[in-house]
Formats: sequence, structure tokens, C-alpha cells
Amino acid sequence: MSTSADPVRALADRLAEVDDRIARAARDAGRDPAQITRIVVTKFHPVALVDELYRLGVRDMGENRQQELTAKTAEPGDRAGLTWHFIGQLQTKKARAVRAAAAVVHSVDRDRVADALEAAAGEGAPVLDVLLQVNLTDDPGRGGVSPAGLEALAAHVAELETLRVRGVMAVAPLGESPAAAFERLRAHADTVRSVVADADWISAGMTADFAEAIAAGATHLRIGSAITGPRPVHG
Repeated sequence: MSTSADPVRALADRLAEVDDRIARAARDAGRDPAQITRIVVTKFHPVALVDELYRLGVRDMGENRQQELTAKTAEPGDRAGLTWHFIGQLQTKKARAVRAAAAVVHSVDRDRVADALEAAAGEGAPVLDVLLQVNLTDDPGRGGVSPAGLEALAAHVAELETLRVRGVMAVAPLGESPAAAFERLRAHADTVRSVVADADWISAGMTADFAEAIAAGATHLRIGSAITGPRPVHG
């Protein structure tokens, strides 16, 4: 990990280090690193960091909170080609704001959320890419659809005109091997593909477990502090 006193150089060093680790993990799994999209999560960081990452070539960034996503996308600046991913739990009342700011939503976990995103499409709105979040725990209070309800959710979302089902998303449960959890997610991805044949995205893996996610077929990684550095203190 870089210890450079220059924060821009340190950011570039961390980004390069993570990308090297991603490439090694992909090769170890017999995969092409170019198949994997690295999303940098900028939670609680200022838009200045977004702009530094953009200058370093990052074109996929993620936010967990609607308010922060909306604020960052509203900031002036030339960020052509930047794709914003919304990766947090989505309340139906915030669907319109999220749809206005994000190109991809990773956390569709019930019909009502999908319907709210559909209803938020204005005239001529582009199709919104969505992933279906799967709950890999036994706790129904956690985010995500239960595996038993996944096929029905996929069928429902597939019928909506302005949403495009791209695949699945999940967070590895605490206290369990990430590798085992992500292997289950791989099977759940097959369930979605039985409904939407080309829904081949798997969003899985964060700073601590992205190598295991890559081994299980993840196509999208959500990486924050390993690249951005420690998050600012947030009240």
C-alpha cells in the first residue's frame, strides 16, 4: 500500500495495486481480467475525489445513499462516459431520484422497488440496467430477495418496459466463507438466466473478498476503501 505524502499519487498507487490484484485473481481463476468491471465506491468522499479518479481513468463509480449520489451527479464538471451505480438499499420513495442519477441499480429486491423505478421513467427515458439483490443469509430482515422468490422477481422485472435485468448482486454474509456464499450466488445467477437468458452480470466482492468473488464468476466488483483510502468522519 502506498505511503506517498502526495494524496493524488497515493490514490493512483492504490488504484494500480487493486487493479493488479484483480488481474492476478482473474488469471488464477482462468478468466480474462477484461471481463471484470471494477466499480469504485466513493461513499462519504467529496466530489473532488470523484474527479481525481476520473482523471485516473475510472469510469464506473458507486454510491450507497441516494442523497449523496444525487449531490455528486449534480456537481458541474466534465465526466463524459462516467457510469454511476447505485448499490445501496433502495426505498421506493427515492426511486425517482435514483433513476435520475444512476445508470445501473444493483439492489432491486422486490416488485415494489422495480415498479417504482419503472414509474419514475419519464418520456423518452433510457432503459435502466438493474440487478436483482439476493439475500444469502437466513435473516429475512437483511436486504435482498430470498432465493425462493428470485425466479418470480426476475419474471416480474423482465416484463417492465424500461428496466433491463442484467443479473444478480449479493453481499457475502458475516461469519461464513465468502467462497461458499459466492458459489451459491453463482447458482442463483443461473436461476435468473433461466428467465432472462442474457442476464449474465454477477455483482459480488468488495475490498476483503473480491478474489473469492472473481473465482465464483463475479463480473462486477464494488471496491471502496482499498482504493479511496479511509472514509472521512461522517456524522
